[in-house]
Amino acid sequence: MKKTLARWAQDIWYKDHFIGVWLCPLGFLFCDAVRFRKLLYRLGVLKKQTVPVPVIVVGNITVGGTGKTPFVVWLASLLKEAGYKPGIISRGYGGLAESWPQRVDENSNAELVGDEALLLVRQTACPVAVGPVRADAANLLLAQTDCNVIVSDDGLQHYALARDIEIAVIDGERRFGNGYCLPAGPLREPIDRLQSVDFRIVNGAEKEDEEYSMQLIGDRAINLATGQQKSLEDFSTVECHALAGIGNPERFFNLLATAGISCATRSFPDHYKFERHDIAFNDDKPVLMTEKDAVKCTAFAGSQHWYVPVKAVLEQGFSERLLNLLKAKNNG
Repeated sequence: MKKTLARWAQDIWYKDHFIGVWLCPLGFLFCDAVRFRKLLYRLGVLKKQTVPVPVIVVGNITVGGTGKTPFVVWLASLLKEAGYKPGIISRGYGGLAESWPQRVDENSNAELVGDEALLLVRQTACPVAVGPVRADAANLLLAQTDCNVIVSDDGLQHYALARDIEIAVIDGERRFGNGYCLPAGPLREPIDRLQSVDFRIVNGAEKEDEEYSMQLIGDRAINLATGQQKSLEDFSTVECHALAGIGNPERFFNLLATAGISCATRSFPDHYKFERHDIAFNDDKPVLMTEKDAVKCTAFAGSQHWYVPVKAVLEQGFSERLLNLLKAKNNG
């Protein structure tokens, strides 16, 4: 049922704009509610919490995946190379822990802390904490580690946490769909929200004015059961299955197609809780999946299951501009 509703919503937002027009009044109400909530924070009616280190927020204004997680991994690496000690906080979406905030390590259960948090800690080797109140997660890291900058993953709409730098990641292929707010369209906030962020990153397409380009690259696959690595080119001579439970599954399937891999594809809702039968097929063909999905499938994966890690590559010059702004915020 959830899978069907997700696909229906995607069709309305990105393909069948006619139905979106009929839902416009609800979208306008949503936009008004978002603007009013933001005004309450600006006036101090709703209080923002601050932490004693710089906070960099990475997020988007649309529902679904835009490439935030690979960007956060890239950002954490950049900060470490520049001499910072970053800590990462996130909502822990889908996590079922009984208490919050939660520290995350490489052995954490994705069902408790969320798939993205587990992926982040494994890829960055940074301290990670999750919880619905981001300031609590940040303070947990500050109390238990020596981190001196906080990166808030998917925190653009979490105004309860004060921030020093805002970075919005945009899906370059789908952009903003029909341009309407929920439920008529995919927008969490009106498009003009982007005018107030410090940087706009466009994933996978040509950038527009005042935007920076990002590409996701992946050229190898890793076996979930054995850890064996293969070039993606090795799969171009055989038929494969491909599955994805991310915000934009087509991006992953297109990556495989670009590598010359022929796949029967299967899409699942973002943050889908995979079970054994979801990744089982009545043949011996290789099954390719994203790394985000793999963290939830390792326990019951077999030798035919492979995941494809991707890496973000940012345009030249962006790193310097970001680090200069962070330095200015620190000195200010």
